[in-house]
Amino acid sequence: MKTLVVAATKNEVELTIDQFSCTGDHFMESEKFDILITGVGMVATAFALGRHLSKKYDVVLNVGIAGSFDRLISLGELVNVTEDTFSELGAEDHQDFISLPQLGFGENTFHSLQNNIPHLKKVKGITVNKVHGNASSIAKIEELYQPQTESMEGAAVFFACQRMGIPVLQVRSISNYVEPRNRANWNIGLAIKNLNDWLIEYLAKI
Repeated sequence: MKTLVVAATKNEVELTIDQFSCTGDHFMESEKFDILITGVGMVATAFALGRHLSKKYDVVLNVGIAGSFDRLISLGELVNVTEDTFSELGAEDHQDFISLPQLGFGENTFHSLQNNIPHLKKVKGITVNKVHGNASSIAKIEELYQPQTESMEGAAVFFACQRMGIPVLQVRSISNYVEPRNRANWNIGLAIKNLNDWLIEYLAKI
C-alpha cells in the first residue's frame, strides 16, 4: 500500500520532486508514494484521478496553494482542509442561488476521511471554477458558505476518494487573501516553499 500525492501543477511540488529525484511528466512513481499532476481545475482533476486512482493507495494527499477568506490565517501558513464544497453547482433564481442539494440533485459538500495532521489548523474550503476577485461576489459567497479557503480542485479530490472509499487529506498553503484582485499582495513563493518543506518532511516519514 502507498500514498498518492495529488497536485494541480508541477510548480507547486517541484521542490519535493527534486528532493526525492522523482522522474516523469504528469505521473511519477516511487516505492512508497506516487505523485499525480492533474492540471488546473476540477474537470482536469477528475479526469486524472479517473485514470490513476485505485485501491492500491491507502491514502490520498491533495496539496497546493490556495486563497484565504480568513485574515487570521497568515500568508504562507499551511491549513488542513477537512470540508470542501462545489460552491458553484446549482442554479440562479433572479438574485438568489439554489445549491445542488436544494435542487434535489445530490450533495455538493464532501469531507476528508482522515483529519489527524498535527499542528495544522482545520478549515472549511470551497472549490471554484473562477477564483474570486470581485467585492460583490466575495460578499455573496461568504454569506452562502462562510468558507475559509478556496481552491480549484479540492472538492473533486474529496468526491473521488469518497466514491472509492479511500482516506483523503487536503493540505493547502495560503498564497493570497480573497479580495478584489491585486497580485501585488500575493506571496506565491513563500506559500510554495512552506508547502514543500512540510511535504518533504511528511513523505520522508512514510
